[in-house]
Amino acid sequence: MKLLSALLITLFLTSCSTAEATKEKKPNVIVILSDDMGFSDIGCYGSEIETPNLDKMASNGLRFSQFYNTGRCCPTRASLLTGVYQHQAGIGWMTTDRKQRGYKGDLSKEVVTIAEVMKTAGYSTYLSGKWHITPYHLTNYSKHNWPKQRGFDRFYGTILGAGSFYDPTGLTRENDYISPLNDPEYKPETYYYTHAISDHAVRYIKEHDKEKPFFMYVSYTAAHWPMHALKKDIDKYDGKYDEGYEAIRKKRIEKMKKLGIIAPQWQITPRDGKPWSTVKNKEWEAACMEVYAAMVDSMDQGIGQIIDELDNKGELENTLILYLQDNGGCAEGLGRRPRKPIKTTMTKEQFQGKMIPDVTRENKPVLTGQDVMPGGPDSYIAYGRDWANVSNTPFRLYKHYVHEGGVATPLVAHWPAGIKAKNKWRHTPTHLIDIMATCIDLGDAKYPSEYKGNTIVPLEGKSLKTVFENDNMEDRQIFFEHEKNRAIRDGKWKLVAKGLEGKWELYDMDKDRTEMNDLAEKMPAKAKELEDAWEAWAQRAHVKPFPIKKNKKRKK
Repeated sequence: MKLLSALLITLFLTSCSTAEATKEKKPNVIVILSDDMGFSDIGCYGSEIETPNLDKMASNGLRFSQFYNTGRCCPTRASLLTGVYQHQAGIGWMTTDRKQRGYKGDLSKEVVTIAEVMKTAGYSTYLSGKWHITPYHLTNYSKHNWPKQRGFDRFYGTILGAGSFYDPTGLTRENDYISPLNDPEYKPETYYYTHAISDHAVRYIKEHDKEKPFFMYVSYTAAHWPMHALKKDIDKYDGKYDEGYEAIRKKRIEKMKKLGIIAPQWQITPRDGKPWSTVKNKEWEAACMEVYAAMVDSMDQGIGQIIDELDNKGELENTLILYLQDNGGCAEGLGRRPRKPIKTTMTKEQFQGKMIPDVTRENKPVLTGQDVMPGGPDSYIAYGRDWANVSNTPFRLYKHYVHEGGVATPLVAHWPAGIKAKNKWRHTPTHLIDIMATCIDLGDAKYPSEYKGNTIVPLEGKSLKTVFENDNMEDRQIFFEHEKNRAIRDGKWKLVAKGLEGKWELYDMDKDRTEMNDLAEKMPAKAKELEDAWEAWAQRAHVKPFPIKKNKKRKK
């Protein structure tokens, strides 16, 4: 009897110990960032593009309706990874040194990355994909701000921000430049960068030591130009966009209203761009969007593979997955006009150093313009302003700007063990700076005041944990600036200006998220209050003084 009692007590204590250990296990965190995609470009936010894995994450988790980025790739990555505003991290613009504290173009030593902080809490740290927060050079370069030197245990991806999906520019494994063709560790039958990013993320999960939690940053270049995708994915969308811009945008608006993303009281923005009826080369124009859709589809397939591997490892339940986008749809017209073929050759051993390759690895010239169908490695084309307007449905403007079309992003949050609500929306205004704070909160980490002998900029973000639980966060203001486009969000109010030449506009975002009814003249006191708050932040956060752009001397 005594033996049985002792056995029962032992089993009870073991059970309690196991339950306590499970309860206290820190969650893994995966942050997935896509590139140059609009607010309505995934299925669960209104798109016709097939994104079943993101849609399933949303149905089993949360969708945020008012999450914000910075309106451009480099600043977004700097802010996301550091939990402070991009100017405080030294990336107020791109990766060019503009000789001022907020515009050094290189990640500051006065900030820490999520990877650096999470390592101190016992996390393994992985990055698969795009970096783009330090200058890119082919020769005489420093690696001091490459991922391995900023807290990541393992890295596969690109240092530069754009390039061919078949032959990426600045491709790097760990701490060395490589070519897709001479990489001994990864030899797919057909190299495609989106697949490579997904495959390496899966590999890191597969090879991870389960005794430790991990933080992983999966930074896709889809769907940034050029429009490159594999034929099997493009074929899925054959004819899908033959109706043109207006018809696709109308369908998205109808779907977004049904999803509750577009409120009944909002006035819908008029379409920005030329009518589909005036497009001369409709086959080519539709093909651009077919390839774009295929790029998004391919990324979603990769996200599904990541989820499957988490499930295989028994890690899905206790992994927080966050999906978001770095800026709005891109209106840039790169590659939409022809360029002359460049006569040169490339070998297998050569490193691809050019953002726009001269030739493919088969030594076919890389061409642009409407005589070239997008999709293959010998093309280099952007999908253009008119399709970007569709991507940003229902908002105004694009990447670069801080009106909603530039800075509004989906955020999908999936964490079965930690998020009880399923298929719910969260409407609290939140920002990239909150991701570092969330990781610290969930990982029981400590944000440092000093790191490696440097005084660290105080954390700006707030943990999303309370928003996960009850859609609530303490009142605060959120600020924006990019290329002198300026904005502040304070509760339901947003003050925004397009460039220094643009006047301040004031919007009630509850009634008018589409920014159609400017209240600045009707409410000058509120506009002035918010303008003063923005000016104070701009001084504090190294936004001002704005860098002076020197005029190039003209050749006589």
